[in-house]
Amino acid sequence: MRLKDFIPLFLLNWYHFVWAFLGALIYGFPSKRLKVIGITGTKGKSTTIELTRVILEKAGYKVASASSIKFRIGKKEELNKLKMTMPGRFKLQKFLKKAVRAGCKYAILEVTSEGILQHREKFIDFDIVVFTNLAPEHIERHGSFEKYRKAKAVLFQECKKLHIINTDDKNSKYFLEFPSKQKLCYGINPNLEKESWEFINANNLNLSGNKIEFEINNVQFNLNLSGKFNIYNSLAAISIALSQGVSLETCKKALGKVKKIPGRMEIMLEKPFKVVVDYAHTPDSLEQVYKTLSNGSKLICVLGSCGGGRDKWKRPKMGEIAAKYCQEIILTNEDPYDEDPNQILSEIKSGILDTKYKVLNIVLDRKEAIIKALKTAGEGDTVIITGKGSEPWMCIAHNKKIPWSDREIVKQKMEKLKQPDSFNINN
Repeated sequence: MRLKDFIPLFLLNWYHFVWAFLGALIYGFPSKRLKVIGITGTKGKSTTIELTRVILEKAGYKVASASSIKFRIGKKEELNKLKMTMPGRFKLQKFLKKAVRAGCKYAILEVTSEGILQHREKFIDFDIVVFTNLAPEHIERHGSFEKYRKAKAVLFQECKKLHIINTDDKNSKYFLEFPSKQKLCYGINPNLEKESWEFINANNLNLSGNKIEFEINNVQFNLNLSGKFNIYNSLAAISIALSQGVSLETCKKALGKVKKIPGRMEIMLEKPFKVVVDYAHTPDSLEQVYKTLSNGSKLICVLGSCGGGRDKWKRPKMGEIAAKYCQEIILTNEDPYDEDPNQILSEIKSGILDTKYKVLNIVLDRKEAIIKALKTAGEGDTVIITGKGSEPWMCIAHNKKIPWSDREIVKQKMEKLKQPDSFNINN
């Protein structure tokens, strides 16, 4: 049991609130000297931050950004090794202070529901808040999907300046109800009732291979990213940029140079077979990734689920989705925390009822599971490794973290993978 389990909720809330105030006070309320952009939603936050950053930098601005991938101030960056998407109150305020000292005009922050519950967003003067999408996640933590949504909505209640909302998401009407001086909406649904809000619409969509193409107001965008979800991520970034007076042409040039986002549908290898690493860890995101990669080739997935009592409901569902799209399934460890990894995998397996899959393996050692997937793959196949993305740690029992990288395990094999005639994955 943890100490906070014995503290009444109202006292815990005050504890988090006071620490948020002290953090802002000690560092001089730095957000007041920045234009702060907060991005929230279930999926796409980190990618949207990266795309927004490259556009604003292309427009000539100095930018700071904090996401689950990395912290960046101007040209200096470091990996986010906290195993925490949104830093604690003092770390966050210190980051903003550094951004001010570095001469940044913008700070882009990934805002999580957990962070909001702990008042980490308090005393940050947000100029723009963005809603990307919403799907069930952290249900045990919040108690229900409605409470999870309500936690996200706090950001829109507190910021009354500019709200940018993905109106293709079925929860958008809920977020549109909160008052703000300006609303800017985006999507690809031409039949949506836009009322009086300004709407950024992408049309003439083309999703082929590892590229996406779309058009906004007769400006053609060509990105080296894949998946329909990355059109939405791009639209969110473009909407932010347009609200700041950045032209569509500048957005086009900036986004056209983006090659990859670490651990987000990141193509590690093209031939002799494709290897992709992605952060997908919810049923909805997992299905979107599998659907994007299902192009007639054999799909081999390496799949796990987070422990620590988090969202146990999703485990059978993820197994069911894997069986729907993948020809070979390798279940493996992810972040077990204090849970029994075998029990987690058993719960995932319980959802695999569809007999369409050809092979099911359970390989507890995640490195061995990845190697097995690579060894199994043949020419033209696709290996998709999900759950950790670019995370640098694996969380195990007794609050321990061990260094980890799905991407590095694949990279270690890259040279041999590029030479199929002399290839031996066990070397």
